[in-house]
Amino acid sequence: MAGGAIPVHGTTDINRVEAPVTMKAYLICAFAAFGGIFFGYDTGWMSGVLAMPYVITQYTGIESPPTGTSAEAVKLQDAFHLTARDQSLTTSILSAGTFFGAIIAGDVADFIGRRLTIIMGCVIFTVGCILEIASTGLGLMVPGRFIAGLGVGFISAIVILYMSEIAPRKVRGALVSGYQFCITIGILIANIAVNGTKHRKDTGSYRIPIGLQFAWALVLAIGLFFLPESPRYFVKKGRLDDAAKALSSVRGQPLESEFIQAELAEIIANHEYEMSVIPNTSYLGGWANCFTGSLKNGSSNIRRTLLGILMQMMQQLTGINFIFYFGNIFLTSLGTIHNPFLISILSALINTVCTPLSFYAVDKWGRRTLLIWGSVGMIVSQFLVGIVGVTAGKLSAHNNPAVSSMIAFIMINVAIFSFTWGPVAWVVVGEIFPLPIRSRGVGLSTASNWMWNCIIGVITPYLVGTAKGDANLGAKIYFMWGSLCMVSLAFSFLLVPETKGLSLEQVDRMLEETSPRTSAKWVPHSTFAAEMGLADKSGDVEVVQAEANEKSIV
Repeated sequence: MAGGAIPVHGTTDINRVEAPVTMKAYLICAFAAFGGIFFGYDTGWMSGVLAMPYVITQYTGIESPPTGTSAEAVKLQDAFHLTARDQSLTTSILSAGTFFGAIIAGDVADFIGRRLTIIMGCVIFTVGCILEIASTGLGLMVPGRFIAGLGVGFISAIVILYMSEIAPRKVRGALVSGYQFCITIGILIANIAVNGTKHRKDTGSYRIPIGLQFAWALVLAIGLFFLPESPRYFVKKGRLDDAAKALSSVRGQPLESEFIQAELAEIIANHEYEMSVIPNTSYLGGWANCFTGSLKNGSSNIRRTLLGILMQMMQQLTGINFIFYFGNIFLTSLGTIHNPFLISILSALINTVCTPLSFYAVDKWGRRTLLIWGSVGMIVSQFLVGIVGVTAGKLSAHNNPAVSSMIAFIMINVAIFSFTWGPVAWVVVGEIFPLPIRSRGVGLSTASNWMWNCIIGVITPYLVGTAKGDANLGAKIYFMWGSLCMVSLAFSFLLVPETKGLSLEQVDRMLEETSPRTSAKWVPHSTFAAEMGLADKSGDVEVVQAEANEKSIV
């Protein structure tokens, strides 16, 4: 444990008073959110690359079909695409890598810290990018995608953890939502890059958009060397002097500030309380701790872990990545879309423009409210797409007005997702876990996101494919997504608590004392530090730690 006297003054109650939010806190979280660009960019470029004429020829050996409307030309044009198997493999293998990366990252983050884990993810991601760029076929593209996925898994899991732990509670929802905003920016940039190179007749058609990813890795890795580590990580490691300095840095307050000392005492007391409840911190015991307790107990870890895992599963089952992964292929199948690349750019632009609405809404209206009404909006828009698609918009009809209305409702669906389920699922996952299992809980939740992302990537080409043996659902697939959004609605109403305006430690207490449907009315009434007799202590933090170790409020 670090030595040195860190005074813990005064009687500041963190339930009512906290340090003012500074521009420095905004900038730190905004830069950390830059990690979302990895997620978004890699989601965005794959759909376009798979539809590039040069890539199709290179991967299949089939020459570009002739233009024209003759029966023979149309037949060749319809056959000019990657098989469902190749689409499935190249799309889903990245998600398989991210699944394992997110699982591993939690333990790495507890061992070397949040910052260094994200930097390690950047390095792994860069290795995967090199293989992707060097590829001329699936033999090198597939392992490159998997390795890049490992890096994205590290980054996507730990960026959320890092931001949640350093963001001020009043604006934590808005700042963590910035991660989703960066995802949307990444998708938009990827679509623009792919649109700019799609007609090239050489390997630059796909190597240029893939190579742009080096810039994101370089900026994030270098920048993180200058950012402070999470103070909660230092508390977890018993390095209290470092925790105080890190908290002072991210809050923009002097070390001796009563705000800093009150918040630090609460973090320490909460950690000691949780350790008294979760005593087994060995490697296997640490993972087992994520699944302890009763499902009926609001404070149990298994309930929180399942909430995080199901939250990310529900986000993916909204079907949003269907349009981002397979949008070009689906829109082309509608028969009247002459430039599906531009429609993909439009969906990415709407996604980017609408996401900032969540910066205000998530802390004003709350997480639970946005999830419930977001589900309702997506149910309506997706069922309308399906209804139009199986009536006036049948593929054989080539009905331009019907197809236009389908595209309009798809864009409305994207807009609703962009400021509800898109950012809010990440916000909730970053808030619900106690410190002893937080890194692993966030890792498991993020891994769930990528596992379902992988499953969707594997099965979707077969669901909408037109080859023999494929389901050939066409627009009917939106009935499936709309039905799954109904499940998301039930999940939000029955299981998701309201966490807005609370510190991470207060969220811990709220989950112990309320049910999801009563959580919005809960107000803080005590602190861990006060109950353990640490709130009014003066002296150094080591004394606080020693006294906390001697107390038990279980």
